[in-house]
Amino acid sequence: MGMGWKVLSDVKPYLAMVLLQVGFAGMYIVAVASLKRGMSHFVLVVYRNLVATAVMAPFALYFERGLRPKMTITIFLKIMGLAFLEPVLDQNLYYMGAKLTSAGFAAALINILPAVTFVLALILRMEKVRLRSLHSQAKIAGTVLTVAGAVLMILYHGPAVQFPWTNGQHHAGGAAAGADAAAWLKGTIMVIAACVAWSCFFVLQSSTLRDYPSELSLTVLVCGVGSVMSTGVALVAERANTQAWVIGFDARLFTAVYAGIVCSGVAYYVQGIVSKQRGPVFVTAFNPLCMIITAVMGSIILKEEITLGSVIGAVIIVVGLYFLIWGKSKDKVNQVSDDFIAGSSKGAGELPLTSVTNGNGKQHELGDGKFNGSYVLNVETPATNGNY
Repeated sequence: MGMGWKVLSDVKPYLAMVLLQVGFAGMYIVAVASLKRGMSHFVLVVYRNLVATAVMAPFALYFERGLRPKMTITIFLKIMGLAFLEPVLDQNLYYMGAKLTSAGFAAALINILPAVTFVLALILRMEKVRLRSLHSQAKIAGTVLTVAGAVLMILYHGPAVQFPWTNGQHHAGGAAAGADAAAWLKGTIMVIAACVAWSCFFVLQSSTLRDYPSELSLTVLVCGVGSVMSTGVALVAERANTQAWVIGFDARLFTAVYAGIVCSGVAYYVQGIVSKQRGPVFVTAFNPLCMIITAVMGSIILKEEITLGSVIGAVIIVVGLYFLIWGKSKDKVNQVSDDFIAGSSKGAGELPLTSVTNGNGKQHELGDGKFNGSYVLNVETPATNGNY
């Protein structure tokens, strides 16, 4: 029984990240459908974060009452930085980049995220690399393969691959043919900038959770501050189009609610927990899975075309993902050994721990709970606070 629980505990971070990528893929599909119908991506970002704030706030107030650490100027500045990096910069830049290039191109290019995060973590000494270590070599090789697979998908298309569900259907044409070179280059730069912003968000989130280990509350604060910031951006961008703010009971409303709950609210919380336990590179290493899932869902729902280059690139990305995760899987074991020898619970390199206890005796563990229809993480709290 004990061995079964140990295996389940080890699997939970992987399962959480895989299910989270499924949620992201669903958001990309519904978002593309809404944007094609004329919805403003600036407005979508605002509504997405407003929904996330409204949905997550009651849970943060109830489950973390009396457990939140004192807010300081340093913590508040970090929260503002998180809000600026993810809701404002990353989301808006990605949507603009995808609009100027194509959804497929943007989804492929976003897979440089693990490599960018790995480099940032190395610079900030949040990742340790020993070139003579097989596991460090696996992390480096996995990162290179992940980027190589994404580049292959961009540069080589090849013939369309026919699947049982695509026989006889009409595929949507690629956006690349209609985009001029200047717009394509501008869109590419925007997607790359979005990757950098997203990587910085992961790294800063890990640092912030050390000083403010209340994941639900941090999620609400990031989404709330992000809503205010993105509203300012949207008011300027859509100042000549007030109708952009009007949405009805249609796909646009569903997109805002779905993206707010799953991709902003739950995602920030899950990513924060897993990032604190396994480090930011572990979190971003699962991002290529979203591209694969999106490609399959897009071919079924949006009638998008899957080319041979996409399939080959996806296989390379999966191989790279295996190398990177295998290398990362040894970090926790090595960290425990280092901490035992040093007599400290915190090492100088890798971020983290399988569980973290704050000053109030609250212990954060990965759990099996369901939250708003999406896999989330349980927080073990005193009996007076209830369970979920």
